[in-house]
Amino acid sequence: MKLSEIKKHLSTATGVTFQLPNGTFVPEHFHVTEVGMITKNFIDCGGTVRKESVVNFQLWDANDFDHRLKAQKLLNIIALSEKVLGLEDLEIEVEYQDNTIGKYDLGYNGETFLLLNKQTACLALDQCCPPQEKQKVKLSEIGNEANCCTPGSGCC
Repeated sequence: MKLSEIKKHLSTATGVTFQLPNGTFVPEHFHVTEVGMITKNFIDCGGTVRKESVVNFQLWDANDFDHRLKAQKLLNIIALSEKVLGLEDLEIEVEYQDNTIGKYDLGYNGETFLLLNKQTACLALDQCCPPQEKQKVKLSEIGNEANCCTPGSGCC
């Protein structure tokens, strides 16, 4: 989900809830402790230099049990971040600590924001794909091909 999409959803939302991939919900007293932009500069396994940027939301489960984030408050935090940090309309990545800090993509089902598992992928499949399984061949079945480079055979 892009930043413009969450702003659209928040403009009509009655509440702000986040659901983890396992179906449980981030406790309703969570805080959004960061809104920012993260840029990653890297080289993929094929040697191509790449740059990726995402808008980052960090959710934090505090002991502030009376806290409830309202949609308008999150819209205000986003607006301030856009003004001060110059955020672009990029994909959103959400950080949330369960057993460890997880990074999630963001979806929406009409009433709840969904934290979606992220996946890794090879970005240079054309240069770095896994080797295909080798065919097993018996040397006795090769025949005369094994002797194709004998003197006078024309192979050189």
